[in-house]
Amino acid sequence: MDLNLLVALDALLEENSVAAAAERLHLSPPAMSRTLARIRKATGDDILVRTGRTMTPTPHALALREETRELVARATAVLTPVRTLDLATLERGFTLRCHDALVSALAPLLTAAVADAAPIVSIRFLAEPSVDVADLARGQTDLEVGAAAPGRPEIAAIEVGVDRMVAVMRADHPLAAGALTPERFAGAEHVTVSRRGRLTGPIDDALAAHGLRRRVRTALPTTAAALELVAGTGMLTTVAEQVCRPACAALRLCARPLPFDLPPVPVVVAWHHRYDTDPAHTWLRTELLTALRTVLGAPAPGATDPNASAADGT
Repeated sequence: MDLNLLVALDALLEENSVAAAAERLHLSPPAMSRTLARIRKATGDDILVRTGRTMTPTPHALALREETRELVARATAVLTPVRTLDLATLERGFTLRCHDALVSALAPLLTAAVADAAPIVSIRFLAEPSVDVADLARGQTDLEVGAAAPGRPEIAAIEVGVDRMVAVMRADHPLAAGALTPERFAGAEHVTVSRRGRLTGPIDDALAAHGLRRRVRTALPTTAAALELVAGTGMLTTVAEQVCRPACAALRLCARPLPFDLPPVPVVVAWHHRYDTDPAHTWLRTELLTALRTVLGAPAPGATDPNASAADGT
């Protein structure tokens, strides 16, 4: 089916003239006559019939007029770039997926910023799943915040900043005061955070380099659960410093630098390239980047483009 026939039909029904419709569509009258013949064949109706020096639409053509006009208008809207974004009337829901600790720090800032600028927009935060999923590619999430750059070429990403891991414990914990050595750290009872239930990780590798091994009492799937457990026991855990700062402050926990080096944790925002030119999505990305930089205490670069990809898999 040639959908260009709809545009021609709309012009013919509006002008009731082959010559006028041809001029409107920048076609020659013979070309418009051939198009009318194709429309007649497709619809099984004459559409326009000559009555003296004018042409009159048939009853079937009159019945099609409004529907044809609406279809052409809708198609034009679909194919016309959106140049302005009215946040006050934008009615849309966005889905973000990120670590649970980041949700606690990010949600108040982002929700407030969005509510102030776009009162009808809603945001749904999803926690990280226990297994890797391709929700961005499937269109099930709009944005994801993680620690790794995506490996798929259709996924764009930008590194917003970095965080560092710190040891967290109660304020009255023996390790809250004095020198925190690798030996003292390893001698404590630990709780790890792992969505997959892992008991070991990079921290154990760092301790092994010192000839040490820690005792992990339990693994919990969320940082919030781990911090609650630490607040009520003599155990300690290791979390991202800036991201978990509000939660640690609320629980009156003490955070101390680790007694060994660990690589900084990158904070990466990812989205599908299909949204690169979507004004509403671009606006939300900008708000998200601003909120994340506030959480991380990272200065906004002088020329940061939300469409730029620091790690787009290319």
